[in-house]
Amino acid sequence: AHGDVSAARSWEAAYERELRSFRDGGDAGEIWFGEESIVRLIRWMEKHQIPRDSPVLDIGTGNGVLLVELAKSGYTNLTGIDYSPSAIQLSEQVKEKEGMSNIKFQVEDFLAPSAELSGFEICIDKGTFDAVSLNPEDAVGKRKQYVRSLCSTLKPGGFFLITSCNWTKEELLSEFREGFEILEELPTPKFCFGGRIGNSVTALVFQRK
Repeated sequence: AHGDVSAARSWEAAYERELRSFRDGGDAGEIWFGEESIVRLIRWMEKHQIPRDSPVLDIGTGNGVLLVELAKSGYTNLTGIDYSPSAIQLSEQVKEKEGMSNIKFQVEDFLAPSAELSGFEICIDKGTFDAVSLNPEDAVGKRKQYVRSLCSTLKPGGFFLITSCNWTKEELLSEFREGFEILEELPTPKFCFGGRIGNSVTALVFQRK
């Protein structure tokens, strides 16, 4: 599985904390990248009239909040995967609390996906590719494996929506050049640092060739 055991443990600990706070106060914990990134992805899907029953995969679903919001927006064929069992447990609890029966959560390592993880029209990644990229053991190999996994799970012609705070647009274009073409860059908040304006977050839509 993931080479860096300590990183996996710290994620596991973070989700266990979220699980406890959710049980205690019903709070789904920190929403990674803020809510605007969820809104941005849903707006894109609505603008492009993605059918509501299109199979959607959330890679590294965390607390499942993105899929809950998609379900609230009328999408009916939703799957979330995470290699952390605590994350999946948390997602299940959030799903139950929200009464969303049309979301399926499962423990999966995306770098070694099971055979049935295929045929998706839409794959969404918010920060998982970032986490894979930061792995101190063979990050380059893991990034290549990620792209291979994406090719096997996403249908030809399907869309990959990635939100990253580690990679620029140019770097992502290079990482996903085999098998994917860029469709568009989604607007993200800009920040100003030392007189230069930059984006802290990059959000891109790729289409599988």
